[in-house]
Amino acid sequence: MTESNNNDHLVKSDDSQHPANLIPELCKKFWTLGWVTGTGGGASIRDDDLVYLAPSGVQKELMKPEDIYVLELSKQLDPKQRIYLRSPPSLKPSQCTPLFIAAFTKRGAGCCIHTHSQWAVLVTLLLESQSNKNLFEINNIEQIKGFGKGYQKQGALGYHDTLRIPVIENTPHEEDLTESLEVAMDKYPDTYAVLVRRHGVYVWGETVHKAKTQCESLDYLFQLAVEMKKLGLPWLSDIA
Repeated sequence: MTESNNNDHLVKSDDSQHPANLIPELCKKFWTLGWVTGTGGGASIRDDDLVYLAPSGVQKELMKPEDIYVLELSKQLDPKQRIYLRSPPSLKPSQCTPLFIAAFTKRGAGCCIHTHSQWAVLVTLLLESQSNKNLFEINNIEQIKGFGKGYQKQGALGYHDTLRIPVIENTPHEEDLTESLEVAMDKYPDTYAVLVRRHGVYVWGETVHKAKTQCESLDYLFQLAVEMKKLGLPWLSDIA
């Protein structure tokens, strides 16, 4: 494809905060944390009606701006038949795309991050033996303050509040998770994340900064929860 018909200008900018520059930089950082190992995981940023997406099957720490896909959010009528403004000729679009779109359309998110964090996966495994295996809950931990109170709500959660993250079951093909993710978002309207059993987590926020902050805070809490379980400490306590 030539630049004229592939809209290459959409991913060319000297601004470090431009989505096409920011996604590769974020993914490099996520790779150092073990979140996007072996081409897994990814990220997407919405800029008004334009959505910028990391491609599938690439080494995330080596990604470049020219590897980024772009689509118009308002033009997507079928989540499985997406129309792209820009498609890198040698790459494949991410199967995460319809899940990212769900965060943008149902929550007005500006950024959505998908990780294959080991801590996220371990938490879902620990929950398999619990009576409510489809919900991660933790309270009375300082890092909970890193989360907002919920969609269209002002302020952040407090130390004594309970953070609740729903868990959905994994599927062989990632895009088939979309319906379950949307159901979980409807059931837990205040959540900023959805765990996928034995797979990872999707985290979103109003801005890139908020999405990144909440993803980091959540990974901290997942690791803490795993260590607490080893010590026989409960995730929920009645400290007041």
